[in-house]
Amino acid sequence: MSQAAPGRRVGKVLMLLAWAAALYLATQFFGDWEQRRENPNAVPVSQHGDGYVEVQLAGNGQGHFVSGGFINGQPVQFMLDTGATDVAMPEAVARKLDLARGAPVLLTTANGKTQGYRTEIATLQLGDIRLSNVRALVVPGFDGDQVLLGMSALKQLEFTQRGGNLLLRQTTKR
Repeated sequence: MSQAAPGRRVGKVLMLLAWAAALYLATQFFGDWEQRRENPNAVPVSQHGDGYVEVQLAGNGQGHFVSGGFINGQPVQFMLDTGATDVAMPEAVARKLDLARGAPVLLTTANGKTQGYRTEIATLQLGDIRLSNVRALVVPGFDGDQVLLGMSALKQLEFTQRGGNLLLRQTTKR
């Protein structure tokens, strides 16, 4: 009887380790799944044609177009916002990107009036679409880490929304 007890203990320990491993794997899987739901375009794919480059974005679960991209070579997460006049970012993101706070400007947002600061983005990249010298705003009090990709960038592109997808096209010089 005393020899069976150590075997049972080993079995219980192995069962506990198996459950812990299964729980860890499930957590990883559902965490990745949730991230893909929030941002189905973490790494946007580009298509090149004769004189243009296109990026197609899928809408997320809330119908927003969220995508990974780069500002001045550093990774960011964009949320496309055709209602925003300029590219706008939280102050913490601007600090991380080492963007200077320029002239103050009064902003009217869905939450009311607030003060922001002008800045300029030297390079903005979404897939293989690259924009230079893009007007932007640093918005203190704007929470989160997403950058709103407003019309100061989007007006340089053609865009079409169809069937839950957004197609962005940049004409390239030959």
